[in-house]
Amino acid sequence: MASDSSKDGSVRTVARNPKARYDYHIVETWEAGIVLTGTEIKSVRAGKVNIKGAYGILRRGEVWLEGMNISPYESGGYVNHEPMRSRKLLMTRREIRRLIGAVEQKGQTLIPLDVHIRNRHAKVTMALARGKKTHDKREELKKKAADREVARAMRERQ
Repeated sequence: MASDSSKDGSVRTVARNPKARYDYHIVETWEAGIVLTGTEIKSVRAGKVNIKGAYGILRRGEVWLEGMNISPYESGGYVNHEPMRSRKLLMTRREIRRLIGAVEQKGQTLIPLDVHIRNRHAKVTMALARGKKTHDKREELKKKAADREVARAMRERQ
């Protein structure tokens, strides 16, 4: 049986949140484990995950991931999981205490950047983020376009 990742700590990204860096200023990131049921991990390994629109919340001193869709496992039958259920994240007490203080500040939220497999375990990279204003997004697009023009000019010059 082939394994998804070897024991040397290799990482295989399963899903990304493409709009996260566009819509938010990333303040800090953490890696957290996800509590999954039997058929959920099989769907994650198959890449059937969507984290677009997902967010983290703090509930009773624990961190939960809301809005993540893990599609039902195709061979699951009647034992399949609920696709949109809340999933508990595994983080240390120190990280959770730091998050509690940071999320309570105005305008900061907890968002997932990606879901990946590390040493056979599903992990999620969570980010403490602050929402960007529309003019910030426009400036970022202008800067990217200018950078592309400079790179194109440099290639043509060579």
